Amino acid sequence: MSLGRTRRGQRPIDYWPGFVDALSTLVLAIVFLLSVFVLAQFFLSQQVTDKDQALSRLNRQISELTDLLALERVGRKSADDNVALLSDTLKQTQAERDRLQGLVDSSAAGAAAAGGQAAALSKDLEAQRQLAARAANQVDILNQQIAAMRRQLAALEDALSASEARDKESQARIADLGSRLNVALAQKVQELARYRSDFFGRLRQVLGNRPDVRIVGDRFVFQSEVLFDPGAAGVNPAGQAELDRLATALIALDKEIPGDIPWIMRVDGHTDKRPLSGSGQFKTNWDLSAARAIAVVQYLVSKGVPPQRLAATGFGEYQPLELGDSEEAYKRNRRIELKLTER
Repeated sequence: MSLGRTRRGQRPIDYWPGFVDALSTLVLAIVFLLSVFVLAQFFLSQQVTDKDQALSRLNRQISELTDLLALERVGRKSADDNVALLSDTLKQTQAERDRLQGLVDSSAAGAAAAGGQAAALSKDLEAQRQLAARAANQVDILNQQIAAMRRQLAALEDALSASEARDKESQARIADLGSRLNVALAQKVQELARYRSDFFGRLRQVLGNRPDVRIVGDRFVFQSEVLFDPGAAGVNPAGQAELDRLATALIALDKEIPGDIPWIMRVDGHTDKRPLSGSGQFKTNWDLSAARAIAVVQYLVSKGVPPQRLAATGFGEYQPLELGDSEEAYKRNRRIELKLTER
């Protein structure tokens, strides 16, 4: 009798509140994990977007390849870190899923009345499995993208090496061509110097030994009085006779010099330093010197000299032969110079 009274006096144990608390805690944990996973997925998508932008910049800016390669390596390391972080998160999620599954299994015997809640929990677990599967797929895709980026970087490095090799080869060719060009130019200059010497010798024979026609360096010099009247720019009759002989020599020279030598006869006009009055046809010595040089060129062209072999230049009083103020210095500085040179 006392035993029966003792059993009737004991209250039955209520497991339901504890089970509800456990399920609530479990649901909150799942929500928290889902939030963490969504944030992780968002950051992962951001990293993937940044990676695509970095790759696009790399393709557009080959000239800055070295800097972009460094940036790409930094981005790749960050992506690897994110993959490791996602892998750890996935492992933690799977562990939590296994723990929750264990709790559900251990509570299955005493949770017959809570079948609806267990079904909802199973749905949450299934959703968690799907999220974990999608995360794993994204990790695989990211790994594939990283592998593709590595292949592209290797290809770009190979292309850069090939470009550097081609650049070195081109520089060697340019140096070789430059040396050949210098040799060819030197030969042409020597050949032109030989023709100049022959031409000046022939011109000296044609014009005779006159004190007002002389050779100064590499120029044949006519005193202005030989060709022009004082203050005038038209060739006088005596000057025309001299220029006729010069034209004959130039026409013969044009036939002798090979066509691949770009020679010209430059006609330079010079005056003395005394200024003009300014009231005549010419305002300055520069005008007078240029007009006289042009007049000589035009007369030579009229006598059959090819115009492409002539050039006229006026120097005014700014290239004197003598710096004195004597009449002899003024006379020497008033001159027409002929120079056989390259174009």
